[in-house]
Amino acid sequence: MTVEAILEATIQVLLASGSDRLNTTRVAHRAGVSVGTLYQYFPNKQALLFALVDRHLAVLVEAIENVCSENKGTTADTMADLVVKAWLEAKNRQLDTSRAVYHVALELDTRALINAATRRCEIAITDMLASAFDVTFLDAEIVAQVLLATIYGTVRVFYERGTPPETGSEVEQQLTLMCKSYLKAARRPD
Repeated sequence: MTVEAILEATIQVLLASGSDRLNTTRVAHRAGVSVGTLYQYFPNKQALLFALVDRHLAVLVEAIENVCSENKGTTADTMADLVVKAWLEAKNRQLDTSRAVYHVALELDTRALINAATRRCEIAITDMLASAFDVTFLDAEIVAQVLLATIYGTVRVFYERGTPPETGSEVEQQLTLMCKSYLKAARRPD
């Protein structure tokens, strides 16, 4: 598919040359399409980068929504395990995209895309947390927001630094421990 080839080429150019050297001509050449073909799908560099960020976020949101809908009624600890695992697996499935998106995050105003994706994740996590059979939270929505911010912020630091994949399991263990501890502390007192 041409759109996929163009987006993959965008990732490759970003990782090889950085966002400063990214232009539609380089991307089209890398994708093996004409600049005119690229412009049929993306009218400019900014539209191309927004599409890349949007696609990246869609994978993350889908992973969180799926794990949350499939695991309602489990324990809070299980929920923490599964949300962390789903987020990390989604990031690792698109490792190059994750790193490329961080290259362009500062130059694009993607707040609307990020806010919409974040909100969908928060809703899914809130619904799942509210269904936990072993605990009740005073405000499941606030707990979901803090949980997601913890995961997002921690993972972002590691990906921006280019943390080697072999440390991934240790990062997952530590992040899961942090999330489980938070969920335990956020429980409504009996």
